[in-house]
Amino acid sequence: MLYATNNASLLIGVWNLLEFYGIDPEPLFREMSMDPELMKRPGGRYRLDSIDNLWRKASKIIDDPCFGLKAAELWHPSNFSALGYAMLASNTLRTALERMARYHRVLSDEWTITLDQTEEGLTLTLVFSHEKRDISARNDAALAVIMSMCRLNYIEDLAPVSVTLTHSKPSCSARFFEYFRSPVVFEAPANSLTLPVEAVDKSLPGSNPQLAELNDQVMIEYLAQLDQDHIIQKVKAVIIDQLPSGNVTDETVARELYMSSRKLQRQLRNDGTTFTTLLTEIRQDLAQRYLREQDISLTEIAFLLGFSESSAFSRAFKRWMGVTPSEYRKAA
Repeated sequence: MLYATNNASLLIGVWNLLEFYGIDPEPLFREMSMDPELMKRPGGRYRLDSIDNLWRKASKIIDDPCFGLKAAELWHPSNFSALGYAMLASNTLRTALERMARYHRVLSDEWTITLDQTEEGLTLTLVFSHEKRDISARNDAALAVIMSMCRLNYIEDLAPVSVTLTHSKPSCSARFFEYFRSPVVFEAPANSLTLPVEAVDKSLPGSNPQLAELNDQVMIEYLAQLDQDHIIQKVKAVIIDQLPSGNVTDETVARELYMSSRKLQRQLRNDGTTFTTLLTEIRQDLAQRYLREQDISLTEIAFLLGFSESSAFSRAFKRWMGVTPSEYRKAA
């Protein structure tokens, strides 16, 4: 199964939110299979499904329907990686937001930002690929943090022309009006905020084109590496999903990825690997993991790894590791 990811540093804000409301974040992160150390590693990323579940769990255990707004006080530009600093160095709010729209994948594979010029002003809209991603607290936090970024860049009392949210009006709705200082429409078709034209096109005092361009280059290089990693990770994910079928080939994997086997082979070759290499690496890794689990029989392991019979698995493992599966299990 393929999966999307988010930049792990974005989750520092969620960690801070949980702490603010008196909740120990670490057990919650680990419950979602999210290693907290990953937030400290440059370029670290979490699976978006895990992040979705974290936001849903936080929404259940935090007794405040407006807790997402608090994120505006608990974030830092470094949470946006190089994009945060590039936005701060932009010459106008428009160019800052255009950078966010252009390089959104630095932050997330799943959601995007659209910018539309209207008579009222420049409208920024959060767009998700699936309605299940439309989580109220996260939407509140995202728009609140973007508004905070604009105020940090422009002026603290900057007010949008309007704000729209897809979720219903909460009991604490007055806090939305207090924070955004503008009309807020609930149960709207989209999550958006509209900034006045005179604000988005005004030169910013912190403008530094050279610094902005340096951070642009960092993001371009990061996304290039991310794309390279993505094809390898996508292929690995499909291989793992198909292994028990016993019929994993470059053709079946390419079909799952909506490409020809020739294109798949070419992309992997460009990234310094091959389909056969990835298949062998995954089988070796999974075999060692399964063998450390004493309650999984060798016959079951052979099936899980896509071998037709135990003897074929044993021969392959002996070739990889120099010992039989039974010998490896005894020594583990």
